[in-house]
Formats: sequence, C-alpha cells, structure tokens
Amino acid sequence: MTFSWTPHRFSGGALALDVANSVILRFDPSRSVDRFAIASQMDDFADAANAFCAEKALFGELQPVREESRPALIALREAIDDYFRSRTLGLDDRIRLARLLERAATCLRSASEESDLAVSTARSALKLLAEPEPGRMKICGNCGWLFLDRSKNRSRTWCDMSVCGNRTKANRHYRRKKETTS
Repeated sequence: MTFSWTPHRFSGGALALDVANSVILRFDPSRSVDRFAIASQMDDFADAANAFCAEKALFGELQPVREESRPALIALREAIDDYFRSRTLGLDDRIRLARLLERAATCLRSASEESDLAVSTARSALKLLAEPEPGRMKICGNCGWLFLDRSKNRSRTWCDMSVCGNRTKANRHYRRKKETTS
C-alpha cells in the first residue's frame, strides 16, 4: 500500500506525539493501520519529519532508525501513547510513567547517532514530561490522535482543523440537514 507523509500527519505539535500518532484509528481494530509496519515507511517518516515536524529545529536533521533499533522505537511509541493518553484523561500513573522512562532510556542508550529518530523521539517525550502546562495536551475528538493545544485560550478541539475539524463540522451539518428533511 502506498502512503505519503503529509503535513497533517505531523499535527501533534511534538515529535513524540507525531510518532505515537503513526497508528491510525488505534482503537478500532478492524480499521487500525500501523504506518510503521513497513520499514520503508518508518524511514520516510524521518525524512518527512525534517520538513513538517513542529520540533524540527530542536533535533537537527533526523536520520532513519537503524534496523536493530526499530523494535525499541515501536516500544517507545506505545509507551508514549499509553502514558500521555492516560495523563490527558486524568489517569497519571507511576507504572505507565516508569514504562515510558524505561523505553526512552533504551532508545537513548542504543542509538549510535544523536539525530537518530529513536533518540530524538525519546528526547521529545522527556521534554513533554517537563511541559509546564500538561493541560495543553489533548485528544482529537475526531481521529483520537494526541496533540498539543498551543492556542491562546486553549480551545482547540481537533488535531488539525483542515482535516478533522472539517470532517466533524461537515458530518454535523449533514445530520442536521437530514433531520430537517425527514
């Protein structure tokens, strides 16, 4: 299956969240897609992150993950999603935090380059842990992705207004129109 990494795929606001969001429809097993299941897509992600990721200036030119580090990056991705999703839902749990820290440490120890995608993802996750306003992290009401709400009044509801916001609004309009005609 052909897939391209577009700017929408980097709407999380942090590299760690963009990596966590590489699983599409995570909670719908019949439609869920892991964009890192194919090694070349993981490599393409690193290239696209250099162009589209909000934190690209912090980590320099990202390099693809070495073959032997791929399982560690996948484990880190799952720990990032588990911990930050739980924290966003008000379930800050030390076991999940410990798992995230262990996975981040594994990636930091195993990579040979500072600009390796796994190292940069671990650093991004650690930076998110130190975020002074954890309430800025939200879950998209349409697709379920994690994202940082950097708006002044913290009112952002969707990861990307041009995709998820439009879909939600169009669906709501369709339902209202259907109700008035029936």
